[in-house]
Amino acid sequence: MYFVNDIVNYLPTKNHLKERVILITGAGDGIGKSAALACAKAGATVILAGRTPAKLDAVYTLIMAEGLPEPRIFAIDLEGATHDDYVNLAATIDQQFGRLDGLLHNAGTLGQRTPLSNYSVELWNKVMQVNLTAQFQMTQCLMAVLEKSADASVLFTTSGVGRAGRAFWGAYAVSKFAIEGMVQTWASEIEGLGSVRINAINPGATRTNMRAQAFPAENPYDLATAEDIMPAYLYLLGPDSKHINGQSLDAQIRKP
Repeated sequence: MYFVNDIVNYLPTKNHLKERVILITGAGDGIGKSAALACAKAGATVILAGRTPAKLDAVYTLIMAEGLPEPRIFAIDLEGATHDDYVNLAATIDQQFGRLDGLLHNAGTLGQRTPLSNYSVELWNKVMQVNLTAQFQMTQCLMAVLEKSADASVLFTTSGVGRAGRAFWGAYAVSKFAIEGMVQTWASEIEGLGSVRINAINPGATRTNMRAQAFPAENPYDLATAEDIMPAYLYLLGPDSKHINGQSLDAQIRKP
């Protein structure tokens, strides 16, 4: 068993995710792309979900070039997706695989860095839709195929600004506070009832486009890369973490 502080140094066995089916949102670039490649290298069949087909196609090509399990592509825009889109996604997965072993909610949007008193209502609604409501709807619709797995992991993405309020982080921070609450609530509801577990992961300061948006003056080469933080993701999406439910964990060792 790995303890919480050890997961950043987790060393998976070969084919750690063999025969597992894992859906990753925002799989076209950044952490989602790295997670898709890492999961495929660990033996998983990855469902690449995102709003830009060209980016998903590029990740598909990378995975196939390495002779890894053939991924699937599901183009979806979380801002405009409907309940029927999620029902269709669940039906497609059920038909093709008969189950879903992992769901990584990686996609998200930053919104404005401005005081709440000045925040655009239109943008507020967009951030909440993408970062919270769409993720709730997708998980709800996929729960039936997740429950068909002998060991299913649902992983939401949180943030340090979703644990302690910080000025000017606006709807993004509020959405992450809500994710923390949803994970705790949902995990409590399913505790001991079946094979699904639900947790949150905080990537920390990572070299991504969103981080550059939020901190334009920061030197990106001082930050961990998306590949650096993959051990924690592989751990939480794999069988070694089946005892963990309702936790909010860090993908990096937090600096004091």
